[in-house]
Amino acid sequence: MNTRAIYLFAGVGMLYVLTGVLLSWNVSLNILILGLLSAIMALGVNMQWGYAGLFSTGIVGSIALGGLAVVFVSGNPVPEAFAAGGWQAIFGLVVAVAGIAAAVAAWTYMAPGRLRNLVVAAILIGGFFLYRGIFDPAVERIEAFDPATHGNVGGFGLNSIWAWPVGGLFAAVAAWAIGKIALGLREDYLAIATLGIAEIVITAIKSEDWMSRGVKNLVGLPRPWPVPYEVDMQADPGFLAFCTNWGLNPITTSTLSVKGIYIVMFAIVLGVLIWLLQRALNSPWGRMMRAIRDNEVSAAAMGKDVKRQHLIIFILGAAVVGMSGAMYVSMLGQLVPGEYTPLRFTFLIWIMVIVGGSGNNWGSVLGGLLVGWLWLIVDNAGPLIMSAATAGLADGALKSHLVDVAPQLRLLTLGVALLLVLRFSPRGLLPEK
Repeated sequence: MNTRAIYLFAGVGMLYVLTGVLLSWNVSLNILILGLLSAIMALGVNMQWGYAGLFSTGIVGSIALGGLAVVFVSGNPVPEAFAAGGWQAIFGLVVAVAGIAAAVAAWTYMAPGRLRNLVVAAILIGGFFLYRGIFDPAVERIEAFDPATHGNVGGFGLNSIWAWPVGGLFAAVAAWAIGKIALGLREDYLAIATLGIAEIVITAIKSEDWMSRGVKNLVGLPRPWPVPYEVDMQADPGFLAFCTNWGLNPITTSTLSVKGIYIVMFAIVLGVLIWLLQRALNSPWGRMMRAIRDNEVSAAAMGKDVKRQHLIIFILGAAVVGMSGAMYVSMLGQLVPGEYTPLRFTFLIWIMVIVGGSGNNWGSVLGGLLVGWLWLIVDNAGPLIMSAATAGLADGALKSHLVDVAPQLRLLTLGVALLLVLRFSPRGLLPEK
């Protein structure tokens, strides 16, 4: 890491310190947690764009699939709902996959012509009606069980730390399917295709109550080991004695301690990823990916399978993003499908990569920490700043409106920050060497 990078990271660190001193350490640590998660997401996007030049706008779909993994791995089991139709629903999904596989096989191995078209159409149409005939009645029975609090099949009740790699696996499988369809498209068409598929994923999570309770949200997901609950810490005699001896507030201390544990866990994951990605970037494989990115025709002429390498990097980047989505939901303890919007979980991540410097892993980390801080600090400090700025105005509708819309100034703040970076450092704060 060069001197410029050290100064920039020190400056970002100072922003978090100032936030703790001027606002509160609780706010500062909370922003740092989300900043670390954002940095992990930015690393996944940087793999796709910075390494291979793949412009995907379906990041939010990978993040949502990672969150869904927490529901299946860590959600409380609902044996009554599963007994009502769980196995039948699984069988219906197997039938759907088998129908698609049969259609692909028919298209691949039959001779081109009218007969092949008719056979593939018959398989797809017949398979669809068979799938719906099996799947729909099972879903109705599952959702009919105690819909106010359940109405879903539940999960395995495991510690949510196991959901982190599963979230990466979910996103990787989806990326494989998307890549087989869309990676042959031109850049702009790839962006449109990935955005559309991500919206399909989000709509499914919102609509399928049997899976995730949809827009009713799924709460009560367990925290990852070894993160304790604040109320348990406050009821522990040893912890209370420690706080008493040092003159600490048990509530504040427990809250900061839990946030500190999350920071250490997420920092470890980020550190391992950085180590692996730096080694990959500087390996022959990393040099090959950059060669493909810079000139696909020349790389193909040298015998490199461009489409296969694109698929590999697309899957790996999506897996990193999916894992971060699982980490995010396991920290929140709930799945809220309504918060998965392209603005928050696609374009904001892209801004992090652009500001930090695409193609540079450390630049993505810097962008995640800096833009994550900018996004959230306006939420917390915006009303205070606006109240001070409008202190001279008379009380009324205008003053109230300005204070109320202060959190939305984060869009303006990010826009100005992005314009400044693009003007004075077009390749990012830490550009690729």
